Amino acid sequence: MLKLRKIAITGGVASGKTTVCRIFRNLGAFVVNADAIVHELLVPDTNLGQQIVRLFGKEIVADGILNRGMIAEKAFTHPQTLQELESLLHPAVKQRIEALYETACRAKTYTSFLVEIPLLFEIQWESFYDCVIAVVSDEGVARERFAQEGFPPEEYDRRMKRQLDPNQKAKRADYVILNKGSLEDLKRQVIALNRSLSI
Repeated sequence: MLKLRKIAITGGVASGKTTVCRIFRNLGAFVVNADAIVHELLVPDTNLGQQIVRLFGKEIVADGILNRGMIAEKAFTHPQTLQELESLLHPAVKQRIEALYETACRAKTYTSFLVEIPLLFEIQWESFYDCVIAVVSDEGVARERFAQEGFPPEEYDRRMKRQLDPNQKAKRADYVILNKGSLEDLKRQVIALNRSLSI
């Protein structure tokens, strides 16, 4: 079975990671979003869901759905609970990524396998990937993008507190994409990088 190169995409809040992934997808990559997998896993009627309900209490379930906002609020205000939540979620997320990787390899139609993981370095998953790409943008622009998505300014700060400084991510990455210009400029960088990764 053809093995695809495993690539992790990381970066700060609203740095443009998803846009970069979309461009890579258009160039033939199989793209996975770690946050989307977490959302898929946060359902109450699975073994994992039941463990999360036990951890946070039955009040997080409403109309058969786990209230992600309530989970986040409880987890971020109690470091110990956050740690316990991550110890439940991380193995399940990794397992799902591995299953999707096998699916992508079997298909034999993709150029590479990309996973968007905002907290890659923070959870020490970089060794599972052949290379890491960090997407970096100006903080002012990132804040503006985040606000346009409907989030309050304090939410940006709260999320960034959990993350490594974007410049540190850039130093630790194998490649850096600077998202500081136009969409066309971003596309040019991704196309050039995709070309060199394909060699």
